[in-house]
Amino acid sequence: MHAYRSHTCADLDLSHVGQTVRLAGWVHRVRDHGGVLFIDLRDQYGMTQVLCDPDSPVFAEVEKVRSEWCIRIDGAVKARAEGLVNPKIPTGEIEVYIRDMEVLGQAGELPLPVFGEQEYPEETRLRYRFLDLRRQSLHDNIMLRSEVVRDLRERMWDQGFTEFQTPIITASSPEGARDFLVPSRLHPGQFYALPQAPQQFKQLIMVSGFDRYFQIAPCFRDEDPRADRSPTDFYQLDMEMSFVTQDDVFAAIEPVMRGTFERFGGGRRVDAEFPRISFRDAALWYGTDKPDLRNPIKMQRVSEHFAGGGFAIFAKLLEQEGTEIRAIPAPGGGSRKFCDRMNKFAQEQGLPGMGYIFWREGDQMDMEAAGPLAKNIGHERTEAIRQQLGLGVGDAAFFLGGKPEAFEAVAGRARVVIGNELGLTDEDRFAFAWIVDFPMYERDDEGRVDFSHNPFSMPQGGMAALDGDPLEVLGFQYDLACNGYELVSGAIRNHKLDVMFRAFEIAGYSEDEVRRRFGGMVNAFQYGAPPHGGCAAGIDRMVMLLADEANIREVIMFPMNQQAQDLMMGAPSEPTPEQLRELRLRVLPQD
Repeated sequence: MHAYRSHTCADLDLSHVGQTVRLAGWVHRVRDHGGVLFIDLRDQYGMTQVLCDPDSPVFAEVEKVRSEWCIRIDGAVKARAEGLVNPKIPTGEIEVYIRDMEVLGQAGELPLPVFGEQEYPEETRLRYRFLDLRRQSLHDNIMLRSEVVRDLRERMWDQGFTEFQTPIITASSPEGARDFLVPSRLHPGQFYALPQAPQQFKQLIMVSGFDRYFQIAPCFRDEDPRADRSPTDFYQLDMEMSFVTQDDVFAAIEPVMRGTFERFGGGRRVDAEFPRISFRDAALWYGTDKPDLRNPIKMQRVSEHFAGGGFAIFAKLLEQEGTEIRAIPAPGGGSRKFCDRMNKFAQEQGLPGMGYIFWREGDQMDMEAAGPLAKNIGHERTEAIRQQLGLGVGDAAFFLGGKPEAFEAVAGRARVVIGNELGLTDEDRFAFAWIVDFPMYERDDEGRVDFSHNPFSMPQGGMAALDGDPLEVLGFQYDLACNGYELVSGAIRNHKLDVMFRAFEIAGYSEDEVRRRFGGMVNAFQYGAPPHGGCAAGIDRMVMLLADEANIREVIMFPMNQQAQDLMMGAPSEPTPEQLRELRLRVLPQD
């Protein structure tokens, strides 16, 4: 017999009755039923009930066992009595009578329990992550993640993609976030960078003549943490294709995403169609470029109904250039109590509030518009708004005004809250949408033109498009949103050097600087670069959605905390003086 186990804790059933077996695992819990000790023994695969009565030669030793001890037992498999069968586990028809036991590893007093799903402070959970991972829900999430990665890899191979690995130590690149820098020992004063993404390498793979590349790629970005973003590293399904258009990329990744979500979505419906929505329409309709289409609410412009009207605040706003009024329809939200609650929500978001109108039955069963805005703008305008939004008795509409960039994000969050509170959002569904036609450029806080998205994207219209207003240039850039999260981002690449130099020039990069910073790509593009494009899907975020978790740390085996610290391993840590001397570095004291 094997030194530690003949079977796993999920293997045994009635076919094994009468056999002597050896199991190893952790003590999930111990129960004493009238002098008979029952132990739920757990390993990665499942749970088996083992028991020990006073007739066992190791009864005294078993009495000492406590939760989370790691033990090995030998025993006889017996069928459970009919009324004691546990249908919730695969081994629920049998139990094992202990005849021998070896303690493989004792456990001290537990800083958090493994049995059950009690809430514990995040600091405790992350410091003792190896214990936290023994809890069933987190264990299931990590196993789900592994299955998802395997599934993605198999689907990519099935579509004719080939897996390659790209370097982890490389040069710094402007990908939209801070790099993690790595000092060079052999070249004092110079630094490598951990890749924010394999962007340049996968483009060079295309230039090298490999047609359909993919990789389960680790990426490193020094970013502020969010519930849906790790502050240090993450994994993505990275892919690139040669001789393709935007439509070809969509056709390649859609079945992969759809198939994975259908397989692991727990029965939730996956929309058959992935609609395409322009960036500008997404901002107008949903207030975000990652809309949740499970919520049917679409915002609309209603400026014409307030221009020159009786509501002075909006009328005066509209006299200013670049301003508009938008409405958020709220079917079923037609009560003053709900409207006041949403007005308070806007104030909590930093805005003065949200105007509102709600419709109710009036005298002689006529429809009546109510609320401060209705009184100010009159029946004719409120009726025009109601008809435009398709609302009726019992419905409401909320209004925000000004320059869109000042209120758009709040309007988007308000739309989500309204949809959730009024029960309009279909929770049992995955709704995907491509967001396309992103602007190539934007103005930064200092008014300078900079890239708004991936700097290596091909502008729509090529070189001719770069001769006009930069803020009007659209790129062949696209994101795939699902249920309010960005899951995929990509682009058709700029493979023409003259167009690339001009695109970077508009963003303030000289040709010399482009050659210096991206010398590998510049050199490669001089030798027959094919048209190419691709995308990358965030695996952590995908698993978070599939596991129905609100925080990405629940699907990462060893995550950082909100301050980008690894409490379990003690990172980041101070280097030794010897390490600093070897790298010729000095740490300056904090101000």
